[in-house]
Order: sequence, then structure tokens, then C-alpha cells
Amino acid sequence: MTAKILEIFRSIQGEGQYAGYKQVFVRFFECNMHCVWCDTPHSIGDTTRRYDDMRIDEIVEKVNTLWDHSHSVTLTGGEPLLQPQAVFSLAKKLRSAQRPIHLETNGTLSEAMEKVAEVIDVVSMDLKLPSSTACQPYWKEHNAFLQAAAHKELFVKVVISKTTTDEDFYQAVDLVRLHNPTRPFIIQPNTYDLADGVMKRCLQFEEHASKQLKNVRLLPQVHKMMKIR
Repeated sequence: MTAKILEIFRSIQGEGQYAGYKQVFVRFFECNMHCVWCDTPHSIGDTTRRYDDMRIDEIVEKVNTLWDHSHSVTLTGGEPLLQPQAVFSLAKKLRSAQRPIHLETNGTLSEAMEKVAEVIDVVSMDLKLPSSTACQPYWKEHNAFLQAAAHKELFVKVVISKTTTDEDFYQAVDLVRLHNPTRPFIIQPNTYDLADGVMKRCLQFEEHASKQLKNVRLLPQVHKMMKIR
């Protein structure tokens, strides 16, 4: 079996609950969304971009070479769940070598999540606000995904941009509250909008979310501030 892989590298996790940990990242090619602020547009699926069809054993070997006492392996993209069979096979082999598996996903592919759930240790779910992404609403898909991953360690991340509406943010908070109000909820300001008053809005959103949820954090992209990958 092979997987479409853009890159494999070691770096410091810059987002979400595990920010600051050293991880090995496996970046899968292709995505089912086209968020306007995407910081990895080369992974979306432009067929003129180069990716490698790598055998699962090749990926495992590369990860092991880069390991160097890392905390975990992050499967990222793109959207890894567009390749669920490859994700399952890779994660199973890496876990057998005592490599904890983190999955970064846009949280829209619930059936694929169900297929890989048993080999994933931590789920980082991007809850996509339509006013932030300039994409269609995915509330139904996000709801189904939260159900599919209900038994997993999972945290939710929402990106706040200068176009984010109160309505979208409040709906995201309500959705998470209805599923599990103790889920970590990460408010992430869009790095490209920091000069446009986004931090002030994030502080206002944090105040609202903290009244509804038990574990709310405001956290920028640490790796961008450190100027690393």
C-alpha cells in the first residue's frame, strides 16, 4: 500500500493542546476544502505540485530515522482522512513501535474517522467557521464527526480571522457544548490578520466561550512566532 505524501519532517508542534512538543510530522497530499487563510496551500491538491507515492514501510522508516526522542507523530495535511486506508495502516505500524499518533483533521469526514479511530491516540479537529474560511458551512459534517470521535481524546480548534462573525463562533461553541463541554476548545487567531484587531475579538470570544465550556484557551500559532516549520 502507498500514500500520497508531501513531506516528512521533525519540528515543534505550534498549535493546539500539544503546542511546544517535539513531533515528527507526516504531511498527506490533497484536501477537500480550500480555506482562504490556509497556511499550506501546496497540500490542497494542485496536480502540478509534486508529491511522493510512498510505501507505508518507507514512511515508517523515515519517521524512525527522524524520531530522536520525539513526543509523537502527527498525521497532517492536506486532509489525511481522504486516505483512510493508508492512515490506518501507517498508524497501526507506528503504534506497534511505540509511536503515539496524533491526527490533524478538518473534522468533516466522519465515516473515515470511524475507520481509523482505533489506531489514533489524539484527534486535533479544526472546526471550520464559514465566515473565516470563505467555504460552505460544514455544521452537519462537524456534528457527525464529533459523534464519530466521541470516545477519543480530542480537542477542537477554531481559527478567528477579521471576517469571523459572532453568529458562527457562537454556533461552534454551542455545537461543542452539546457534545462535550469539557473538550479542550482552542481559539486561534489567524496569523495573517493579527494587525487587524483580531486579538481583541479573540479576547471577546474567549469570554463568551468560557461561560459555556470548561476548557477554553487562546493560543496563536507558536511555530509561526518562532519562525520554524
